[in-house]
Amino acid sequence: MSKSIGPVISKIVFVICTVLLATAVFGQSTRKEKKLVNDAAAAKTEFVSTDGMINSLFSSAYGYVIFPNVGKGGIGIGGAAGNGIVYEQGNIVGKAHMTQVSVGFQFGGQAYREVIFFETKADLDRFKEDKVELSAQASAVALTAGASANVKYREGVMIFTQQKGGLMYEASVGGQKFDYTAF
Repeated sequence: MSKSIGPVISKIVFVICTVLLATAVFGQSTRKEKKLVNDAAAAKTEFVSTDGMINSLFSSAYGYVIFPNVGKGGIGIGGAAGNGIVYEQGNIVGKAHMTQVSVGFQFGGQAYREVIFFETKADLDRFKEDKVELSAQASAVALTAGASANVKYREGVMIFTQQKGGLMYEASVGGQKFDYTAF
């Protein structure tokens, strides 16, 4: 009798462990996404507090993506990466991952925020299809008070950055690539 109960108990223990592990992994993923959403909301508040005029862009843009924490560093060859939240007409629709590679004179490291505005549905859809890559010609505006007043969309995209910390000397050329994941 105990020989037949042993395999049954092993299977029950295996199923319970599998369910607990899946719950822990899902819970951790959910916590990371909630933190990213909260960080994006805090970054939006920081952008608006630096330049109140940018608030009209958050209202009028068809969509935008906020990368609240981008880390960048380099010595000769550099890179940057960050995760962000994608909004369509003010509603969260997914998350994005940004990577950047640059070549040229550069030394140091820094952390910054980035927001990319999309003028139309077609512009945001290109981003969601992972067809947007920002080259060296796409210039980001360092956000200061009043900086958003005279900036115009370029090929349906407008980019602002805000330094958080660090120091980096740079005269380099590079580009950003994005990966979008719907919620």
